[in-house]
Order: sequence, then C-alpha cells, then structure tokens
Amino acid sequence: MSGAIGVGRTHRDKLDSLYDRYNRPEFVDPDPLAEIYRYDDIRDREIAALVASSLAYGKARQIVRSLSTVFEVMPFPVRYLKDATRQTLEDDFSGFRHRWTSGDEVASLLWGIKVVIEEFGSLEACFTNGCSANDETVTRALSRFSGELHASSGIKKSSLLPDPRRGSACKRLNLFLRWLVRKDSVDPGGWSGISPSRLVVPLDTHMHRISRELGFTTRNQADMKTALEITRVFRLINPEDPVRYDFSLTRFGIRSDLEVEEFFKNFPLTSTPLPQGERKNNVQHDCSC
Repeated sequence: MSGAIGVGRTHRDKLDSLYDRYNRPEFVDPDPLAEIYRYDDIRDREIAALVASSLAYGKARQIVRSLSTVFEVMPFPVRYLKDATRQTLEDDFSGFRHRWTSGDEVASLLWGIKVVIEEFGSLEACFTNGCSANDETVTRALSRFSGELHASSGIKKSSLLPDPRRGSACKRLNLFLRWLVRKDSVDPGGWSGISPSRLVVPLDTHMHRISRELGFTTRNQADMKTALEITRVFRLINPEDPVRYDFSLTRFGIRSDLEVEEFFKNFPLTSTPLPQGERKNNVQHDCSC
C-alpha cells in the first residue's frame, strides 16, 4: 500500500467523531443526493440515483438545477420509462444540457436503463448478476453493469458510464452504489444484495486531497488504482463499512460554510503532512467527475 500510514483505533475514533458531527440530513444540501430522497419506492429510487450520480459533476448547485429539470420530465421514473419510446425520450430531452452532457446522452442512458430493467427486472438484479462471491470489491460487477447499460443504450461510449477496466475511478458510479447499498441518516439505501464492505470510495478531488493529507495515499492521479488504495486504508479502519466516512469528509469540499483547513485543525491524523504549497483551499460547491 504505497505511502499509506499505519492506522489504528485513533483513526477510527476521530473519523467516527467526524461522522457523528456531519453525517446528518442538514448537511446534505447542496448535494445531488437530496434529489433522490423524494422516491420511497426503490424501483423509482434506483433509476433516480443512477441519473443523479451520472450528472454529479461540476458545481453542486448547477447539478441540482439540472436534476430538477430531468425529474420534472419524469416525476415517476418507473412509470415514465415503462411508457417511453426512444423517440419520446429524445424529444423530451432535446433541449437539455448539463455542461458537456447533451439531452441525447441522457435519453440514451434512460433507454439503456429501460432495456436493462425489462431484461433483469431491476437495476439491482442487473448489478448483482455480475457479482461473484470471491470479489473483494464491486469493481468487476461495476464493469459488467456499465457494459450492460452501454449495450442496452446502443451507444459505444458515454461520459456518463465509465468503466473501471479503463482506469477511471468511476467516482459517480461508486457514489450511486454508496447511496443505494448503505443505509443511515444520509444514505437512503434500498439494495440488499451487496455488502457495504465491498464498496469503493467515490474518489473526487476533495477525497483525493484529504486522503493525501491524511497519508492514505501518495499517488497524484485520482484514478481507480488510487481509489482502491484509499479504500484499503478505510477498510483497515472499518472493515464492514469502508465508505462510511465519505459523506462527512467531502462536506469540506461541497459546503461553503465548512473549510478544509478547519478539518485538519480539528482532525490531525496525518503523520507526514504534505508540503505547505500542496495544501490548497477547497473549491466550494464542486463535485468532480
């Protein structure tokens, strides 16, 4: 584990303290996670979660606005997709754009979701179909899941559906899994066929920076190799739930009222601090892809 410091009870105690302080509903805004709370039915929630996580890049407020536009078109995702055709999807989202994501891409994603659900019965069934009892993490199943959606959507490549085999950290897809596999006061859960112990940290710029500061990695690239390295450290701290601290830690990159320097002041876990020049202030409201 390159560059990782030794971890122990002190790390878990301090991270649990952070979890107790910030893993609360009042700290969700402006996280796109808030957009899926409206769906009590897991069949609706898993569709909404995949769409919300797929568009979770850029400024958080912009993400929320884009998602509001999407869910205005499909307030009841299961019902909407059941009646949708490829043409109605393209028509309904013809004027949509979220940064570099076009309405055609969203329509293709939704068509892929529709086809997968018709074949497997649910997105969860599709995902668990790619799981193996011997897999340490969800990465292999995630790759198969992405492949099924690609094949069903009819598009060969989409920024909305990365593949871990290509080296991507797959931050947004791992975020999607965190929302649906974990269940606490923030993550709504709903999927029962996957153990939280297999989840991978949704590695964005904020988690990458904080993990480097804590000594959990020395790698500069925010790729899948780095995500797995950081996840292994969190698994040493909390084997049953390595992604438990993701929401709390990333509040310092998303919310304007929380400063990352304040975090390091109150939770000094690192034994080998980075040079002062590498310690940058957080970019508020940014959710990197």
